[in-house]
Amino acid sequence: LRPATPAAVDEAAACLRAGGVVAFPTETVYGLGALADCEAAVRRVFAIKGRPADHPLIVHLADADWMDRWARHVPDAAKALARAFWPGPLTLVLERQPHVLDAVTGGQDSVALRVPDHPVARDLIRAAGALVAPSANRFGRVSPTTAQHVLADLGADVDLILDGGPCRHGVESTIVGLLDDPPTLLRPGAIAADRLEAILGRPLARRDAGVRVSGSLPAHYAPATPLELLPAETLWQRLVMLARQGLRPAVLALQTPPAMPPQTQLTILPAEPERYAHALYATLRALDASGCDRILVEAPPATTAWEAVRDRLQRAAYATAAGARGSAGT
Repeated sequence: LRPATPAAVDEAAACLRAGGVVAFPTETVYGLGALADCEAAVRRVFAIKGRPADHPLIVHLADADWMDRWARHVPDAAKALARAFWPGPLTLVLERQPHVLDAVTGGQDSVALRVPDHPVARDLIRAAGALVAPSANRFGRVSPTTAQHVLADLGADVDLILDGGPCRHGVESTIVGLLDDPPTLLRPGAIAADRLEAILGRPLARRDAGVRVSGSLPAHYAPATPLELLPAETLWQRLVMLARQGLRPAVLALQTPPAMPPQTQLTILPAEPERYAHALYATLRALDASGCDRILVEAPPATTAWEAVRDRLQRAAYATAAGARGSAGT
């Protein structure tokens, strides 16, 4: 692990050009970087993460001018979104150029592109070339928002970890598909859908576009501790039930409950979506490491501003909910 000084960035770029794998900060989460045109390095990223081979990666560019090298056709809507939000936490899915590796696209005819808004990330990409950079953690687990999270998850599996401090947004990029008309929201993220729609001048489609993208599996972003996502009124009932069973629950909430069992660990996050998102993954990691038996999360509001947070929590809770459904059916 190295502070992200100019010398360390140069060292990381040399490592990447030699086929290495480097973890580095972006404004969303820490990425596990490899040259996007080096198949051996890309496959090593999959192996380190334990990522399914058909789950595509996002190619990180230094500038919007690089799009034409990776996309066969860039429609006007893509150009408008890039002008408005790049560099920034927006990923655009476009028709791929023939040279793009199948290992990067998951064998699809599309490629996902973004320009990160972090000086370390952009300096590294300029020095090394376009990078794939999925979150620097084991597949399906909570994404890392600090270099220490990466070290705890991946340790010596990574050639170098650049420490650029905590990530600014704390949740992954918004993904928009531009293979059809109208553009489709494929994953909510750090840029709310209404901001994208204001640039496009029309609503985003919300249908299943049949395109696989990062972070779209039902179970994802999950701590090892079972997590339940519940409305506030149900959460407090569930809390009492678990405490009576002798379990040690932890609660992640937007408000302080009127009363709690004494063994409960309570964390209150801001009732403001951007600040909540910034703290979410670090908080889930801390609760996961606390020794609690269950994490109960108060469901956030069902509004567009909270869409990315709700998406991450629903996926984090999926395995627990699926297990409960299976038990109920036996």
